[in-house]
Amino acid sequence: MKMLLKWAGAALGTVLLLVVLFGVHTWNFRPLTVGLFYETMFLKYAIDDPELLSSMRLLEQAGITFHNNDLTDISIERTERLNRELLADLETLKSYDRSKLQGQAALSYDILLWFMENQAAAIPYTWHGYPVNQMHGEQNGLPRFLTDIHHIGSIADAEDYIERLGKVGVKFDQLIEDLTLREGKGVMPPLFTVEKVLAEMRGFRGMPARDNVLFTTFGERLGKVEGVSDERRTQLEGDVEKAIESSVYPAYDRLITFFEHQMALVTGNYGVWSLPDGDAYYDYQLSQHTTTKMTADQIHALGLSEVDRIQAEMDAILKDQGLVEGTVGERMTQLGEDERYTYPNTDQGREQILARFTEIIDEISQVMPDYFLYLPKSGVEVKRVPEFSEKGSAGAYYYPPSMDFTRPGVFYANLRDLKEHPKWEMRTLAFHEAVPGHHTQSALQMELKDVPTFRNILGFTAFAEGWALYSERLAWEAGLQSDPLDNLGRLKAELFRAVRLVVDTGIHRQRWTREQAIDYMMNKTGMVLHDAVSEIERYFVMPGQATAYKVGMIKILDLREEAKQELGEKFDIREFHDVVIGDGDMPLDVLEQQVDAWVKSKK
Repeated sequence: MKMLLKWAGAALGTVLLLVVLFGVHTWNFRPLTVGLFYETMFLKYAIDDPELLSSMRLLEQAGITFHNNDLTDISIERTERLNRELLADLETLKSYDRSKLQGQAALSYDILLWFMENQAAAIPYTWHGYPVNQMHGEQNGLPRFLTDIHHIGSIADAEDYIERLGKVGVKFDQLIEDLTLREGKGVMPPLFTVEKVLAEMRGFRGMPARDNVLFTTFGERLGKVEGVSDERRTQLEGDVEKAIESSVYPAYDRLITFFEHQMALVTGNYGVWSLPDGDAYYDYQLSQHTTTKMTADQIHALGLSEVDRIQAEMDAILKDQGLVEGTVGERMTQLGEDERYTYPNTDQGREQILARFTEIIDEISQVMPDYFLYLPKSGVEVKRVPEFSEKGSAGAYYYPPSMDFTRPGVFYANLRDLKEHPKWEMRTLAFHEAVPGHHTQSALQMELKDVPTFRNILGFTAFAEGWALYSERLAWEAGLQSDPLDNLGRLKAELFRAVRLVVDTGIHRQRWTREQAIDYMMNKTGMVLHDAVSEIERYFVMPGQATAYKVGMIKILDLREEAKQELGEKFDIREFHDVVIGDGDMPLDVLEQQVDAWVKSKK
C-alpha cells in the first residue's frame, strides 16, 4: 500500500510538473496549437490592461479580482513595448498553417490576421492622433470608467475604487509625457479642441469634491451594498473625498496647465493633412475604419452621389407634408423648429424623453424574433450622457454589457438640448444605438461561445456602424417607421451619414476649412448650428471614422441583395442576419466570404 501511494504521489508530481512546464512553454515560446496561441496572446494583453479586465468582468466569475484596484499603464515605454510584441505575435500567427484550419478556426485566423496586419501598419503613426480631445480621452473616459464600469458590489470593491482614485495622478503624468512627445513631433490638436478640453476639465475640477460625479455616484452605488454600517459608509465616503482632493484634482490641474501651454502654440483648425506624413496617415485611417481599399476620392464621390439620392426621397415626403419651398436642408430646419415635435428643455422633459426611448426599444423588441434566429440575453438601458462631458460629446453612443451579465448595455443620449432630438428622429436613434443596432450586435458578440476570447471583444468600425445604420433601414422595412415623419427621420439620419463621406474627406484630403465643412453640413441636412459644429469638430479629431457608416451599410445591403438573387425562395432573412452578426465583428471582405459560403451551402 505504501509503495502504491508512493508511486501515485510520484505520478501526480510528474503530471503537475508537466502541466507547469507546458504552461511555461506556451507563455514564453510558440504555443503548440493556434488555439493556444489565441488565448495566450489575449491573456497576456488583458493582464497588462486592468481596465479592460474590469470592463469585461471575465475573471470575476472565477473569484479573481487582483486587477480591480489598478489603472492601465499608458506610458511611452509600454506603448513601444506593445508595438514590439505585436510584430512578434504577428510572425507567430503566420507560422501556423492556415490551410489546415476549417470552420470557426479558419474564421478566427482570418479575422485576427487582418486585425494584426492593420495594427502593424499603424506603427509608423504611433504618435499621430489626439489622445485628449473633446470627444474622448482620459479626461472624460477615466471618470466614466470609474462611475459606470468599476463594479461596486462589496466593501472590497469600494476599497479598490478608492485605490484607483489614488492612481489617477500617475496615469495623468504618463498622459502628459505622451502629449509632450507628440508635441515635439509636431502633432498637436486643433485650436477648438484645446479650448473645449480646457473648458471641460475646468468644469470637472471646479466643484467641491463632494459634488463631483466621482463622489456622488460612489455614494449611490455603495448605498445598494447590503451589510455596510453607517460608520463604515461614512469612512469610505471620506476616503473618496480625500482621494479626489489629493490625487484626482491635482492631476487635472497638471493636465490643465499643459493644455494652457499648448493654447499658445496651436495656430488654427486644420485636418490631418497638416501633420507630418498627414496624407499617408489619413489613407491609413480610411483603410482601418472602412476595412476596404477605397480611396479618399472614391469615398468623396460616393458621398456626393448618396446625398443627391437621399435628398430626392426626402423632398417627396416634405412636399406631401406641405413643405414645398426652399432646399431640403431649409425645410428640414423649419420642421426641426416646430415645437410640436420636441420635448421641453426641462428636467421633466429629459425624464420623458428617456422614458420614450425605452418604450421604443420595448416595442421593437417584440418583433425581433421575426427577423433574428438568436437574440442577446443581456438587456439594454437608456441613460443620459454625463453632464460634465455632454457639451463635446456626440448626440448619442452605446456601451456594451459585461461578460458576466452584471452590467447591461447602455444607450447614452445627449440631453444638453432636447431640440437635438425631435420626436420624429427618436425611433431611428433608438434602432441605431440599441435594438436591432449596436446592442443586438455587440451583446451577441459578447455572448459568443466556443470561440477565442478576442472574438468576443474585437471591433471593426465599418462592420459595427454599418450594421447599426442598416438596422435603421431594417426597422423601416419591418413597418416600424410607418409614419411619414418617422421615415423622414430615418432618411435624415442616412443623409447625415452620406454627408459625412463628403465632409470627412473634404477636411482631411481636400483641405476644407472648419467653416466650409459646417456650412455644407447645415445646408444639406438642415442641422442647427450647434449640432453641425459638434459633428464637424468630431471629424477633425477622429479622421476617417465617420466614413465607415455608409460604407459598411452599403456592403451589407449589397450582400443581402446578392443572396436574395442567388437563393430566391430559399432566402431567409433570419438566417442572413445570423450569418452577418452571429460570429461577431469582422472586416468587410471577411464578411463577404462568410455570406458567399452560406449562399453556396444553401444552394
